[in-house]
Amino acid sequence: MPKIDSEKFYTSAIEMHGTTAKGVNWASRANQELRFSQLLSLLPKDLSNHSLGDAGCGFGDLFFYLKKHKRQPARYVGIDSLVDMYSIASNATAEEILLLDITQEQPPTLDYYICSGALNVLTPFETQLFIQNCYNASRVAFIFNILEGKEESETYNYMTQEDIEMIATRLKVKELSFVRGYMENDITVIFKR
Repeated sequence: MPKIDSEKFYTSAIEMHGTTAKGVNWASRANQELRFSQLLSLLPKDLSNHSLGDAGCGFGDLFFYLKKHKRQPARYVGIDSLVDMYSIASNATAEEILLLDITQEQPPTLDYYICSGALNVLTPFETQLFIQNCYNASRVAFIFNILEGKEESETYNYMTQEDIEMIATRLKVKELSFVRGYMENDITVIFKR
């Protein structure tokens, strides 16, 4: 069971802030884009021969960030479990957007999967399922950010490096790297095959 009702959590944010970074519960567009830049730093410079899955795509903001920075992949697939996000991203991006709950269903096989923010509102068990399903669907790597720490929160999910290393060990990840120092209590992780 999620710690929060995700649909209500995001629907109320959309009603209050519209299709902005705050509408997907980011503190600001600057914070959202700072996280995006960390994720992109772990991808190849040229994505024109690669497919990319945006797990928990929200409004498709990562797609537009990739486009703005001329880093568009050969194939972009956005995935979200909420109908509102699916509809908005489908209309906004005109790309392939799937309505899918990654904690319960395997996403399509692609070269890379990226997740920015979606893990922050899952339970620890759901987080493990989400990471496992994205990693298993990645030909090359799964890259994600998550809140780092041991904090207990009614809303947000925090993980320690040890928690992440245990998941990586269980999944037999060949190469694991962490990026820190860009934002307090945030960590970007890459699971490479």
